[in-house]
Parts: sequence; C-alpha cells; structure tokens
Amino acid sequence: MGIVWPRKGPVAAVFVFMVVLLVSLFFALQKPVTLAVDGKEVQTRVFFSNTVRDVLEDHDIKIGAYDRVDPSLNSKVKKNQRIVITRAFKVKVIADGESREIITPPIPVKEAIRIAGVEVGDMDIVKTMPVDVTVPDQEIEIIRVAEEVQVIDEAVPFQVERTTDNTLEKGLTRTIQPGVEGLARNTVKITYHDGQEVNREVINTEVVKEPQNKVVAMGAITSVSRGGQQLNFREARYMTASAYTYTGNRTATGQTPAVGMVAVDPSV
Repeated sequence: MGIVWPRKGPVAAVFVFMVVLLVSLFFALQKPVTLAVDGKEVQTRVFFSNTVRDVLEDHDIKIGAYDRVDPSLNSKVKKNQRIVITRAFKVKVIADGESREIITPPIPVKEAIRIAGVEVGDMDIVKTMPVDVTVPDQEIEIIRVAEEVQVIDEAVPFQVERTTDNTLEKGLTRTIQPGVEGLARNTVKITYHDGQEVNREVINTEVVKEPQNKVVAMGAITSVSRGGQQLNFREARYMTASAYTYTGNRTATGQTPAVGMVAVDPSV
C-alpha cells in the first residue's frame, strides 16, 4: 500500500488566513495617541500600554513632581487620545517683606497666592503682570493697603480789607480792626501702602471759628496846612528824627530844615 500525503492547499490557506487575522488584530488593538509635551506634538501608536503612565514610560518621558498630566497618569488609554504634559515652573510671591517661591504649572494668580500661604485683604493690591494665569519666573507682589481717619485742626487765614481815609495823609495807614485767624476742623482720610503714607484726602471740613478780617485805612490827603502855608506832597511817611538841625545852618541844597523836609549828610 502506498503512502497518501495530505493536500497542501487547504493547510496553506488556513496558515495565510491566520497570519492575516493576527496582523489585522495587531493593528486593530493599536491605539493612535498624540503626545503634547514641551511645546511639541508627537503622533504615535500604543499596543501593550494600558495607562497614560505606561505610554509616557514607553516613550521615556519624565514627569516632575509638580508637572500636570492630562488625563491623569492612571487613566486608561483610549483610541485617538491626546495626552498633554504641562511643565511646572517657579513663581515668586512677595508680601509683608518676605518672598515665597512655589513651583506650579499654569494656574490662576489667585490660586498661586493661596498656595504660597498669603492672605489678601479686601483693600490690598495685587501687583504683577497683566495676566490671569501664572507664567514662568513671574513675580506677584501683594501691597498691603490700610486707611485711617484723623481729625486735624487748621488755621484759616484772615483777609486784609483796605478803605480810604480822607483824614489821613497819602502813604500812611491806620489799622481800624486787627486780623484774627479762624479755625477749621478737617476730617482727613490717610492711605498707607505697606505702612508708608501715599495719599491724604479731606473728606469733610467744619469751620469752627470764622476768621476776622484786618481792616486798614489808607491815607488819601496830598496837601496839609502848616503855619498858614499849604504844603503839597506826593506821599507821606512815618520817620524818626532827633532834630531838624543842631547847628542852625541850612541844608546842602540851601533849604532851611523844617516840617516836611529831611536833612541828610551827603558825605554818608
């Protein structure tokens, strides 16, 4: 009896089918994934990686303690998933004469202040870049604002009123009424930044005492009668003299010293 060998056709077909099936299954089980890290995006496929952590380890991507991974490291990897790694950086918060440094990914400025353990009062000023979310090497300064109200008395100056006196020589004056300062009571709001005064604002003024104006009479006469003579002049002045003359001589101009005439020593 001769040996009967099996046909090769059906076996080969089954083998090819299995290979195609395995290859199809391999590609079917692969998951397209996008990695976004350090400003770059990489398209890749994962097969055996089950979690986000596995994907990052397979691609030798190191994650810092404060880096942000989205979705989280323990999340299951899904098809066409985008994995974003946001690196943490230093942010400095300055308040009350102290500087506090934190390491964080981008977060709201208010959150960074909270993490630094700094409380911000209702009137305090947050001084930083014009951004709502933190950026690398950012400095956030908290300016402590305080206000106080003081009552401060202030002198109110008097005014000078002038009136004409037709009984007084021109150039001479006479005080009819002395001036007296008044008193104003100001309510002042004082603003401080970090303990230093930066502004004063008068929010109310009460006049406790009105000032009394000084009244001065101004002479208007330009001629007087002395010894039956009419003397005309431009201006009169108060002067102090010891005598008209002690020798009886005339002045250097040949005039006899008298009322209204002043003799001087031309050599002086």
